[in-house]
Amino acid sequence: MAMFKKILYPTDFSDVAQEAIKYIDQLRDGARQWVFILHAIDSRVLDLLIYNPIISMEIEKNLREDAQSSMDSLRVHFEETGFEVETSIEVGIPASVILRTEEAEDVSIIAMGSHGKSNVREMILGSVSEEVIHSSRKPVLIVKRPSR
Repeated sequence: MAMFKKILYPTDFSDVAQEAIKYIDQLRDGARQWVFILHAIDSRVLDLLIYNPIISMEIEKNLREDAQSSMDSLRVHFEETGFEVETSIEVGIPASVILRTEEAEDVSIIAMGSHGKSNVREMILGSVSEEVIHSSRKPVLIVKRPSR
């Protein structure tokens, strides 16, 4: 029986998030396992950037399309590794979206990168991984940025 039957993989498609894939692959143990790939479009960033609802909808649509394209590649990778795959793109505050998904999907573990695409943005908005670590009810695997 799989130790981690369902792995939640929140991603912003950054280098650090990509690094987490190597660790998720190592969690594969031969039993039937799922990876739930989650991307959260940060509603606070959308709110800061735009005031026009039509422009806002267009930007969100573009962000969803870009995320879906990246998710399709991740789906292929994980399916080739032997995982069952589910995906979701949500709009909201990323840590809240992750924690809500953790509960709704009854995941076994959350595997994610330590920092997102923008360290400056994380300093302003707060670290998503830090909030997830403090509030998650399940184990959290945090993958650090590879040393250069």
